[in-house]
Amino acid sequence: MVSHRFLGRSGLKVSEIIYGNWLTHGSQVDQDAATACVHAALDAGITTFDTADTYANGKAETVLAEALKGQRRESLEILTKVYWPTGPGGPNDSGLSRKHILESIDASLKRLGTDHVDVYQAHRYDVETPIEETMQAFADVVRQGKALYIGVSEWTAEQLRYAHDLSRELGFQVISSQPQYSMLWRVIEAEVVPTARDLGMSQIVFSPVAQGVLSGKYRPGQAPPEGSRATDHKGGARFISRFLDDEELVTRVQGLRPIAEELGLTMAQLAVAWVLQRENVTAAIIGASRPEQVAENAAAAGVTIPDEVMTRIDEVLGDKVVRDPRLTWENAPHRRPT
Repeated sequence: MVSHRFLGRSGLKVSEIIYGNWLTHGSQVDQDAATACVHAALDAGITTFDTADTYANGKAETVLAEALKGQRRESLEILTKVYWPTGPGGPNDSGLSRKHILESIDASLKRLGTDHVDVYQAHRYDVETPIEETMQAFADVVRQGKALYIGVSEWTAEQLRYAHDLSRELGFQVISSQPQYSMLWRVIEAEVVPTARDLGMSQIVFSPVAQGVLSGKYRPGQAPPEGSRATDHKGGARFISRFLDDEELVTRVQGLRPIAEELGLTMAQLAVAWVLQRENVTAAIIGASRPEQVAENAAAAGVTIPDEVMTRIDEVLGDKVVRDPRLTWENAPHRRPT
């Protein structure tokens, strides 16, 4: 069964495997399939669920609420986010302005069918809104009881310091950072991780299986399997293409197969177990379109990879690992999206 860990320097515990519904609920899978996946997560001991208002333009939150219907709210940790465009995409339908945050939390709570979320996250940093305005709005959300804690996603080390210092002045905590992180994508290690550790935040990482590349299902020189993310033209194929366009990288990933087999793991389980063992990581977000995928990934919880095997993984992947810390900033939006 999945265990629980403290999130940052707070008293909140979350499941070390978190079920997330980016690219699935409201788009790739129907309500019945989504409900089956959520129930599989609950059966595995997962109590934490991550979504966002922008996923399927709000529909993902609604689908998650329906799938969780009948569950004891106090036994769940529900996380959602604000920043990317929602609604018809008007001038104030995105970003981290006071207007958008206060309107968005109410809309998310209505879709989720709850009076509060456990962690409300800034989905990106808004360069066009003063950080003081953003933090004051989050402080008001917390004081109103609409969110218990605040987190951020894909913020740089410097931005984490802004968030920490202002939140302390305003009487609340920013307790988490949600970045992309996997064996192949390690840009947070040099700056974000040590800064977050020192500030009392921890990481909830997404894409631990690198959009499915680390599952080993993609083979060099072969067409992607039917039904895989690489064949999903609703959005999945666009996100995974940067990995699959590099045939040498795909070949290196296949070199992890013997390591996974030695440990009695699937390659996806190896990838999830790897991130859970890294410094400052509290939890890994998994997504799924079928219940058996949830059960497989949840089985990575509690796995210990020996240090010498961690070294072998680095040797196999070699220079295909992306580590440049500047990419957190360079890949971020430099203007508010519309």
